[in-house]
Amino acid sequence: MVYRIGLFLWLAVTCLGAAQANAETGTVVRVLFGGTGSPDIHQQVADMFMEENPDITVELLDGPQTTDELLATYLQFFNSESPEVDVIQTDVTWPGLIGDFLLDLNEYGAQEITGSHLTKLVENNTVDDKLLAVPWFTDVGILYYRTDLLEDYGYEAPPATWAELEEMAVAIQEGERGDEGNEDFWGFVFQGRPYEGLTVDALEWVASHGGGTILDEDGNVTVNNEQSVEALERARGWIDTISPLGVNDYAEEEARNTWQAGRAAFMRNWPYAYTLSNAEGSPTEGLVGIAPLPAGEGGESAGVLGGWGLAVSKFSENPEAAAKVALYFASPEVQKLRAVEESFTPTIASLFEDAEITEANPFYDVVRPALDLAVSRPGAAAGAAYLEVSRAFYGAVSELLQDPEADTAESLAALEITLNELLEESE
Repeated sequence: MVYRIGLFLWLAVTCLGAAQANAETGTVVRVLFGGTGSPDIHQQVADMFMEENPDITVELLDGPQTTDELLATYLQFFNSESPEVDVIQTDVTWPGLIGDFLLDLNEYGAQEITGSHLTKLVENNTVDDKLLAVPWFTDVGILYYRTDLLEDYGYEAPPATWAELEEMAVAIQEGERGDEGNEDFWGFVFQGRPYEGLTVDALEWVASHGGGTILDEDGNVTVNNEQSVEALERARGWIDTISPLGVNDYAEEEARNTWQAGRAAFMRNWPYAYTLSNAEGSPTEGLVGIAPLPAGEGGESAGVLGGWGLAVSKFSENPEAAAKVALYFASPEVQKLRAVEESFTPTIASLFEDAEITEANPFYDVVRPALDLAVSRPGAAAGAAYLEVSRAFYGAVSELLQDPEADTAESLAALEITLNELLEESE
């Protein structure tokens, strides 16, 4: 809490100072981003916008890197009805959570361009016929693998099932540690920290085993079943065997750093990690393969839908200018720039056929079908209770990953009771 209050005060002072410093330049629009791309690219886009719109100054502010902390920061601004942040980025699960604080972008011209975006994302960001966020980039969970190591160890294709991943991870890990003397090498890294990222990863495990999506479309709790038990016990078996103990505190970047350092055979992450993994001089340069996430026995691959939109706070004093900025940052020109330079997956359907984008992102033949089959978190079903539902879920999963003696069936039974109480309280 001290961190969050301190961050809020710092941002408020920064925003006020920026507004005073730019009082003579016309309208000031402040955009608060979290960990979703290069600040240099963000500034490049802001400069492009300001060149076309010299009467509007765009101020970029840096927020927390994790989804949970970023949401907490936004909520502080909203709860104080602060006008100091105009444009925010919104996770795909947030429209039902913070919709009361956002403007309907259809009233500011968005209805003219939403038809070009992926329908699933537009629908996700629409509540009561109001477009609360324009799609900015999309995501789906995918499997990264070392092409050289699969070849070295005699595997012709990436794993299609979790059992195959485990087999390959064990063989490669043992070989790299024994033959190469790399004691820090691991078979598989993922996001195990107790935060929204663990909700995503664990939902992928559960759904791929046929265990459902925590809640069904009607808001009924479905996670307490045999398939979920099987999936979570499988994941717990990875800890300190093919995955390091430290994975219990990994978010996206910790997993990527281990992988990109050449110390893992497989990684679960989002598409953004592709360009970074292939960066010049990286130990994984030219050795990166992409595949759908594995399936459980008798199940199907289940990458979770991710991604972000751009929204305008209803407390903005410059809503028209702020909406103009949001729509520009989500425009085809900017989405192409971010796709080519940073591997952020576009939300505009036609860009998947753009030659420059597909050349920079040759894995789109995996990502595009995965998006069509992506599993959604139960944000719509949980509504305003989603944040607490997610916290309860990832908290229970985290405890299971860290305690090899815990009874998984009992844990899920207790989780079902907790989730039902949370849903009842939110009615």
